[in-house]
Amino acid sequence: MTALLPRLLGLCYPACASDGIAGLPAPVLLDFSALAPPRPGNSALAAPPGLHVRPEIISRRRELPPRRLYDLFKTVALAQPRTYLHAAFAEQLQAHFVVRSRRCNYPDLVALQVTPDQMPALYSRSVYGRSDLGVNRARLVAWLAALDAALQNA
Repeated sequence: MTALLPRLLGLCYPACASDGIAGLPAPVLLDFSALAPPRPGNSALAAPPGLHVRPEIISRRRELPPRRLYDLFKTVALAQPRTYLHAAFAEQLQAHFVVRSRRCNYPDLVALQVTPDQMPALYSRSVYGRSDLGVNRARLVAWLAALDAALQNA
């Protein structure tokens, strides 16, 4: 990737001029039970049923202790292209990632939570723009599929 396009975009969108997690504020622990409805067009939610917000993707229980599921899912996430760990709240089984787009270096933010009843929750959202062209939802589908593949190989 040529560095010129992200640098030019960085004039309007500062985080595009940076790499990895640079240029983005440190995340805080996210309360999935109090999550506001995702922004239409540039975010996606995968979560267990029963949240006050209806997720686009309903996640299901995985047969692995919560701590091991959390560790495995972090490994799966970090194996995805241009994905960086931004913060880990290991005691709460929550991690935050930055995923950079290939061409323009746009940052997306992804929060991962493993519930005590072994169900993952994921919230993926764009930092910039009103439309992600379905990228955030596709990412969640891909990450959950990669998790299931890793569980079959474990």
